[in-house]
Amino acid sequence: MTEHFEFSIEERDQALALYTELKEKIAPSLEDDDEGRIRSHLLHAIEQNQVKRDTFGLNPIVSSLQTALLLIDEIGLRRDAVLAILLNPSVEAGFLTIDEVGTTYGIAVGRILHGLQRIQELYQKNPVIESENFRNLLLSFAEDMRVILIMIADRVNLMRQIRDTDREEAKRRVSEEAAYLYAPLAHKLGLYKLKSELEDLSLKYLEPDAYYHIKEKLNATKQARDKYIEQFIAPIEEKLRNAGLKFHMKGRTKSIHSIWQKMKKQKCAFEGVYDLFAIRIIIDCPIEKEKQQCWQTFAIITDMYTSNPKRMRDWLSVPKSNGYESLHITVLGPEKKWVEVQIRTERMDDIAERGVAAHWRYKGVKSSEGGMDEWLNGIRQMLENASGMEAMDQFKMDLYDDEIYVFTPKGDLLKFPKGATVLDMAYHIHSKVGSACTGARINNKVVTFRQELHSGDQVEILTSSTQYPKQEWLSIVKTARAKAKIRLALKETQQKEALLVKEMLERKFKNRKIEQDESLMMRTMKKLGYKEASDFYRDIAHETLDVQTVFDKYLELQQGEKVITGDNIARSAEEFVLEDFKGQPTVQNDDVLVIGQDLKGVDYQLAKCCNPIYGDQVFGFVTISGGIKIHRCDCPNAPEMRRRFGYRIVRAKWSGKGSSQYAITLRVIGNDDLGIVNNLTSIISKDEKLVLRGINIDSNDGLFRGTLTIMINDNTRLEALIKKLRTVKGVKQVERI
Repeated sequence: MTEHFEFSIEERDQALALYTELKEKIAPSLEDDDEGRIRSHLLHAIEQNQVKRDTFGLNPIVSSLQTALLLIDEIGLRRDAVLAILLNPSVEAGFLTIDEVGTTYGIAVGRILHGLQRIQELYQKNPVIESENFRNLLLSFAEDMRVILIMIADRVNLMRQIRDTDREEAKRRVSEEAAYLYAPLAHKLGLYKLKSELEDLSLKYLEPDAYYHIKEKLNATKQARDKYIEQFIAPIEEKLRNAGLKFHMKGRTKSIHSIWQKMKKQKCAFEGVYDLFAIRIIIDCPIEKEKQQCWQTFAIITDMYTSNPKRMRDWLSVPKSNGYESLHITVLGPEKKWVEVQIRTERMDDIAERGVAAHWRYKGVKSSEGGMDEWLNGIRQMLENASGMEAMDQFKMDLYDDEIYVFTPKGDLLKFPKGATVLDMAYHIHSKVGSACTGARINNKVVTFRQELHSGDQVEILTSSTQYPKQEWLSIVKTARAKAKIRLALKETQQKEALLVKEMLERKFKNRKIEQDESLMMRTMKKLGYKEASDFYRDIAHETLDVQTVFDKYLELQQGEKVITGDNIARSAEEFVLEDFKGQPTVQNDDVLVIGQDLKGVDYQLAKCCNPIYGDQVFGFVTISGGIKIHRCDCPNAPEMRRRFGYRIVRAKWSGKGSSQYAITLRVIGNDDLGIVNNLTSIISKDEKLVLRGINIDSNDGLFRGTLTIMINDNTRLEALIKKLRTVKGVKQVERI
């Protein structure tokens, strides 16, 4: 873009005329030397060509004078706001600082300029302007409400000036901002006239075909419409005068934008929008007689024309929550046309038109949350009368500050409670982003995930595949959403860790040929001081608990178990004839064990881990308590015991005839065929030397898995039984546990 610095003769004349008009209107609110200083500043800027033209080639000093007049005429602002808008071009161009303005013209003017500067910084972050959050951020960033009012007036003036520009892309962008951002702001502040102008001009620039179509239709029907209004109100005026009422009447045609929205909503042509205008009857009366005279007017009109009760709106008896008061009725006028009639007093009309009651609550403009509505309502009250205008000049935004708004890299705005951190934002985006968050880049500066967020920050979350959530994160985040997601992530992480550790332990137990018993493992956890299995597995995963310690405690508990088998009596070694492990048997009694070299009077038990029976190859293991446990030589725990506690191993061998009975357990797997269980139990019952003590069968997907607990004399009989059971049709596997 080529930059132009020189004023044309036409622009000098225009600026002089605007300044003269502005000086007359603002003079009463100016302080001593204000007029001389501002005139001198503007002349200097013009002579030195300090200020460059904007994107559309418009002269910013002329534009600022136009905006200042609009601020006075349409909104009622005075000194501070006007001086700020006139000085803003020089501040933006860098020829004047905000501190210099504050020193010369006062802190209030400097504060307004600072607010305008912060808004410009927001725009540089390419925000999504359609967002309700951006409107709220704009309000919070402005610091002074007059900043927002200046921006609305400036956008109205800009929209008026760019009609003939050839910068179509910039024109489209400005028009979209007017429709999505500035019109709703004007509506919220009750600046209905400015809101309608912004919407109509936006439609004109964005959808010119629709705009000119409706405009031509309105022009074509204007004469007929005016004639009909005259015909409709003539008899009403006569009746009201005869009743002694003081009033005036006016017709209000819908804005082009409103008509277009109704055509789209109702999916109809222009001719299908029957309520193009409304008749407004405004009564001049004392406040104490307002309701009486409004209802009197209502009675006169409904006597003359048939009313539609479904279209009746009584905001006189019960005003709207925003203070709006009026009677709305729809009656069937001449030529069978429906006409809306609004009945109100001068006071009510002034409130509705000036914006204190505003139409934004009931016209479909989404309101912001929490204290914003209450705060805006206070602003509208300040705009209600002249004293409010003076107060506005001294007004500093007291916006609630319990919410902040931050940008994503794409320009989307997210809302958080004050005090929220980077981690809150990460979990707001997605659980996986939160759990992998390592920090963020805020306004191009790298920070940790503990960093507190502030309104206007542009935040890019940084993640790592090696990051995982931790318990202390719960004290970092502010939002309930983030806390809930962290708790869920911690639970999932702990479950995954527990599963991995459990599998790792099982693998290590198997490698050492130690059979892992679930109940014994739970006892091991408790002996190691853990109440919850999750804590036990977590400490192993985090290496605060050594796996070897777990093995040691497990084996210690395993060897210390009191297991009674056979006839459930702990036998003395005196019952056995001692014999060398490799030596010849010196059998004397039925069913005896020969242990060691000369161990007499020592108790022994049969180990539960391998359940040895008569005939099995066995050895003895001296327990901590001094007793002996008998294990099978192929016991899963035998290699580990020999490796670590070889000095506690003693020889042992069966002798005698094997007359005692021992409890053994068989695991059986097979097809779940009809009668298969009966066939298994039948084999056992036919052998009078066998006793079936227990059976547990589980069937799933056509297969059964079960255990049989049997009392049996020796391993020879056991091997014969296993062979018989394997012959049963459908049996796939029989093995001793």
